[in-house]
Amino acid sequence: MSEPRIRALALCIFHHHGKILVNQFYDAVEQRTLFRPIGGGIEFGERGIDAIVREVQEELALSISDVRLIGTLESIFTYAGKPGHEIVQVYDARFDDVDVYERSWLDGHESNGASFKATWCLGSSFTATSELVPEGLFELLKQASLLD
Repeated sequence: MSEPRIRALALCIFHHHGKILVNQFYDAVEQRTLFRPIGGGIEFGERGIDAIVREVQEELALSISDVRLIGTLESIFTYAGKPGHEIVQVYDARFDDVDVYERSWLDGHESNGASFKATWCLGSSFTATSELVPEGLFELLKQASLLD
């Protein structure tokens, strides 16, 4: 069993007409749905901004621009019965292909090969039982006027 560690993570907010792009997860232990923006781990020696460009390219095969840091969060949580601890850099960016914003969803692939559909969701979609994660993200996005 590996020793617990803090994970450095970069997430990117793509917003359009009051909606943000998120990936949906289900925690079978807690029996709740979670939503998280696109992104992933920051590798050793990699800057957060470079990690988010790489992650979006790897997961969605799309290029982005106008990347800017909007905040950093610390998240201590339990998912699937296991504890987690992340330091999360949250970025805002734009897709270079403007047609992406007209799609209802985007097909993506995790680093382990699992496929997912990222969907555009309104702020009102997120509740206590269908939560936007990491903790504090909803409030950060409201402060940055990226969610209603």
